[in-house]
Amino acid sequence: MADAFLVATDLQKSFNGNKAVAGVSFTIGKGEIFGLLGPNGAGKTTTIRILSTVLEADAGDAVIGGFSVRKNPADVRKLIGVCPQDLALYEDLSALDNLVFFGRMEGLNGKEAKAQAMTNLALMELTERAKGKIAKFSGGMKRRVNLAIALMGSPQLLILDEPTVGIDPQSRNKIFETIFNLRDKGLTVLYTTHYMEEADHICNRVAIMDGGKIVAMDTPRNLRSQIGDPDKVTLEDVFLKLTGRSLRD
Repeated sequence: MADAFLVATDLQKSFNGNKAVAGVSFTIGKGEIFGLLGPNGAGKTTTIRILSTVLEADAGDAVIGGFSVRKNPADVRKLIGVCPQDLALYEDLSALDNLVFFGRMEGLNGKEAKAQAMTNLALMELTERAKGKIAKFSGGMKRRVNLAIALMGSPQLLILDEPTVGIDPQSRNKIFETIFNLRDKGLTVLYTTHYMEEADHICNRVAIMDGGKIVAMDTPRNLRSQIGDPDKVTLEDVFLKLTGRSLRD
């Protein structure tokens, strides 16, 4: 891929002798929305933690924006924004103060952080609630603040880990709109979700993981075509066929 922004090559990671990630390789093009799917325990979270430089791989490497996550983690961190599944918010602070705090952590000065915070809150339609305490926000509003925080520092790669868990359709739709708009401006997105219809709707390509490995990778339509009529088969059908129906509690 000539315009690749992220290239992961043979990533491996074990915990207590168990391979959580067993040779994962994929490429994400600049301006692409790439879905990473898989049942619980498939290795998605470990892969994301390696890419975001939180964990060091036992073997393999990933190059993001020209920088190796192993050799240049500080440079990689300047290029990425991470929106975690678990809300990373200070409940007693306002939305604005949360964004300014994380902006300062990204190296912005106070003026820059406040300006960017207001821009990101406007992007998420939260300007009128900028000074409201997070503790009084709905679940959907908290998710939107979480995304606004991930955009502080103007990242070139946005990593979204289950960003729409447990929220109302309006907030989910707003998050989708924001992702599409950012993609159209050149932002690259790595998206994980358990909602197959979401992945089918927003991702240019998806990789399905199971047992620490990628078991399929293509456009959603091409994956659906592999097991039947792509206009009748769902991505969930493909997912269950590849990963099985056994519970992964």
